[in-house]
Amino acid sequence: MSQSSLHQLFASGEPLFSIEFFPPKTEEAAQHLLRTAERLQAFKPDFASITYGAGGSTRDRTLGYARKLHEDYGYTMMPHLTCVGHSRSELAGIIQSFKSAGLDQIMALRGDPPKGADSFEPHPEGLGYANELVRLIREEHPDCAIGVAGYPETHPEAPSPELDLLNLKRKVDAGATFITTQLFFDNALYFQFVDRCRQAGIRIPILPGLLSVSSLEQAKRFCEMCGASLPRELEDALLAADGDKTAIEAVGVDWTYRQARELLERGAPGIHYYILNRAGPATSLMEKLQAAGFYKRS
Repeated sequence: MSQSSLHQLFASGEPLFSIEFFPPKTEEAAQHLLRTAERLQAFKPDFASITYGAGGSTRDRTLGYARKLHEDYGYTMMPHLTCVGHSRSELAGIIQSFKSAGLDQIMALRGDPPKGADSFEPHPEGLGYANELVRLIREEHPDCAIGVAGYPETHPEAPSPELDLLNLKRKVDAGATFITTQLFFDNALYFQFVDRCRQAGIRIPILPGLLSVSSLEQAKRFCEMCGASLPRELEDALLAADGDKTAIEAVGVDWTYRQARELLERGAPGIHYYILNRAGPATSLMEKLQAAGFYKRS
């Protein structure tokens, strides 16, 4: 999907739906990923992203599974790419490999520090910021659709919300096509974020990123990792499920469904779903949205 095609999709007025995979580390995990991909084919998501490990640790697997999901399962794939551990020339080569594989969309991220490192350190001949990566992609692959990350509750490393928004504006000005948000559990935070973006002159679509939690411990871990907040109502519901995995999954899906429904009713351009390679919650959510008339795929 080129940048022009994605622009047309957002301009159509129909909500865009996308999902996110991560590259498996074992053969068992690989088979699980492919079973999930097969089950979710029926819902025809507009695209699927696939993450890129810290320090470029999944470089080959990210490209390999992006190609497999594209060629064998028919997904429009958006591989992630980060600055971590790569020189500018290496990044240019990766971008060209994506292009040669028919992948006309990239999620451009600065990336997390490699395992064991306390802070991000750019490669001596590399890039230090996501806006530089966006600019490089635009130079190497002019019609590429480029996604960037936005943080409704502010990036954990940002000195202030104002500076975080300024960094996002730099990514947009460098040529980003759309923004996908970090996960959040309180829709008010998304709408406030969109308002602040518009006031800052950011006009591109802002796709909300949602996650259905599968345990209270997982929810707390993700919140700590990405600087998100956990609403008391959701925490209480997870506690009330009292360790029952089926009940906890139902709580997570129901919360995400209510989020998605309100977001779409109030004009969000679609939903990006962090599925953690799990088919069950994604299937339940999409079926609920289909029944309510929000997810229309023939």
